[in-house]
Amino acid sequence: MIFEETIAAIATPAGKGGVAIIRLSGKDPLEIAKRMFTPTGSTQVGDFLPYRMYPGEIDCGGFTDYGMAVYFKAPHSYTGEDVVEFQCHGGESIARGVLKQALRQGARSAGRGEFTKRAFLNGKLSLASAEGVADMINGESEAEVKAGYMLYSEKLTQKVVAAQERLKNLLAGIDVSVDYPEEDIEEQHVAELKLALEGMQTELKALLATYASGKKIKSGVTVAICGKPNTGKSSLLNRLLGYDKAIVSSVAGTTRDAVEGTIEIGGAKFNLYDTAGVRESEDAIESIGITRAESIIRACDVAVFVADISRGLDEEDARVLEMLQGKPLIKVFNKTDAVSDETETDADVHTSAVTGEGINALKQLLYEKGFGGARTEDAAFLIEERHFDALTRASMHLSQAILACETQPLDLIGIDVKAAWDALGEITGETATEAIITEIFEKFCVGK
Repeated sequence: MIFEETIAAIATPAGKGGVAIIRLSGKDPLEIAKRMFTPTGSTQVGDFLPYRMYPGEIDCGGFTDYGMAVYFKAPHSYTGEDVVEFQCHGGESIARGVLKQALRQGARSAGRGEFTKRAFLNGKLSLASAEGVADMINGESEAEVKAGYMLYSEKLTQKVVAAQERLKNLLAGIDVSVDYPEEDIEEQHVAELKLALEGMQTELKALLATYASGKKIKSGVTVAICGKPNTGKSSLLNRLLGYDKAIVSSVAGTTRDAVEGTIEIGGAKFNLYDTAGVRESEDAIESIGITRAESIIRACDVAVFVADISRGLDEEDARVLEMLQGKPLIKVFNKTDAVSDETETDADVHTSAVTGEGINALKQLLYEKGFGGARTEDAAFLIEERHFDALTRASMHLSQAILACETQPLDLIGIDVKAAWDALGEITGETATEAIITEIFEKFCVGK
């Protein structure tokens, strides 16, 4: 569909830069461009050919800028409508001048995500693909950008559409059997139906299982660096970060609250928390820090237990290790620079925050524990909570349909099969409500 209104927005971030882009989309962006742009040389304004970049003068109202213009003809554009983009010099006043002139010429200021929303409504991309665009823009790590691109490139949509198509064929078979009831045929059909549903259920569960890693890709792996006081936890955090974030002191109990920092390992984001040393303390402030440390430890994805190799383990270490039971755990014996010979321990890695010994090995272990052996460079993960919820409901309805195959007639089985189809349609946008669609695009920036 071509919307009557032409929308316009600055598509590049605010601030000074080499180039700014102003995008127009809708019914008549080319007519607006012809009134604003004078090509250089012999090219006439009316001779704009699509998909070619023209240099020339841009009328910005009170001043003129020298830049470029390109025209994308519908339906072969990002939005599926006619689109014009101006490239001007990257000063804020220049970009605002181009936009204001476009608005004076009849365009309307675009809302958040309105260009991408028009692309979705015009069938240029699915709702899941649009969410992938947002994930790429907002990605804070290489792994998140890759996962967003996998979503944008319709990898998830293709799987969901294929599942919907199979469910639709099963529903068609159910309708035929209901319309032409023959006991022997129905019994055979139910057996085949159950087998098909079980196969689909296995596929959905495999996809759902990727959400644990996908969630970590999007939010980061939470790592609690814990242990009793004065084992070098803060020094270890600083060494991992590559700069001094936590205060380092020989005085036990220096860290009173969690100190956090972020690093990227194997393209994935890791949120590191240096927690207060866990011990019995009569200091009220330190006790609050210890309580917070215990809370972070309970919520973390990976726990790094740090002990002083020169002192060995004692009852306080044992208490911390007891708290970490059930957590993916890395046992680190730190301060190897303080001992003259190699000490036998049951550590996963020996480290020195002073010399850097074992730091790369620790990073590798963090990655392995964080993702359980999954490789984030493949980026084939379920990363959106909305998709996880829709797939969970689809899987639940398939389970109910499979169970119903034992005792229920085909028409009742069909109710759950149709409900599974509807849930999957929320991912592609086929059955998504207007409220869901609006909420998704409101998360976008203006100009995208």
